[in-house]
Amino acid sequence: MQHAVGSPLPPPHQPGQGPQSGWAQAGHHPGPHPGAARPAGHHPGPLPGAAQGPAPVPPPPAAPGFPAPPGAVPPPPAAQHPPAQPAPDTTGHVPLPPGGPVGVPMAPPAVAMVPDPTSTTLAVLLIGPAGAGKTSVAKYWADHRRVPTAHISLDDVREWVRSGFADPQSGWNDSSEAQYRLARRTCGFAARNFLANGISCILDDAVFPDRPVVGLGGWKRHVGPGLLPVVLLPGLDIVLERNAERTGNRRLTDEEVARIHGRMAGWYGSGLPIIDNSQLDVPGTARVLDEVLARAIASPPSW
Repeated sequence: MQHAVGSPLPPPHQPGQGPQSGWAQAGHHPGPHPGAARPAGHHPGPLPGAAQGPAPVPPPPAAPGFPAPPGAVPPPPAAQHPPAQPAPDTTGHVPLPPGGPVGVPMAPPAVAMVPDPTSTTLAVLLIGPAGAGKTSVAKYWADHRRVPTAHISLDDVREWVRSGFADPQSGWNDSSEAQYRLARRTCGFAARNFLANGISCILDDAVFPDRPVVGLGGWKRHVGPGLLPVVLLPGLDIVLERNAERTGNRRLTDEEVARIHGRMAGWYGSGLPIIDNSQLDVPGTARVLDEVLARAIASPPSW
């Protein structure tokens, strides 16, 4: 019994080939029977005029958590981003170097002959006995400068200690000495911090000339060699009158005021500038202070 010879069955469906393309090739170009022998050197390939199917399409990437199908193209590696940098400091403040003292102030070259202390960043130490007017002059001077200026009062910082405050009027002892030293170091740190950020400062303290290591030497260590000391020393009668107007633990006895004033007289002949403000009000004393500082900037004192 004979069977009709027709087109062979289409090849099995391959990934990337649609059923229509396989049928079209088989229908239009019948080839030899699968069992027929092929001549030597014959390489199967597309016949002339044969219709070509669409280009194979790579399978889609596997869903996260599932294995990729055979022949899947791995996704491109994720873009590498540099590690996030910490946010920059937006305050504009200059960090204070540890122990960095302030240098000697230098006048600008254009005005080196006539320095202007009102527009120069300075560190000033105003020395004087109780009742000399140090705090009043320092506040006024700081208030009326053309550049930012801070006033740092040793007594204010010393009185930050509330419970356990060692009042020297109750007797000078190791506790009061330690609190004075601590207050001076605190004031020195504050002064360096202000100066590092372009803010001038004026400090006031009753520094005794007969205690150079604790007094003036201590301030030089805490602030630096650029500190400009100026002595405010009115007459004894003026000091007694001003002390009588004080209240609280800042008011001293007349005997104590006289003793301190006598010790302060040792600054005469020390080489430090001295202002006798017995006949000067606060604004007038501040103007004289500017004149003294202008000379000190041009020729810093040796101390």
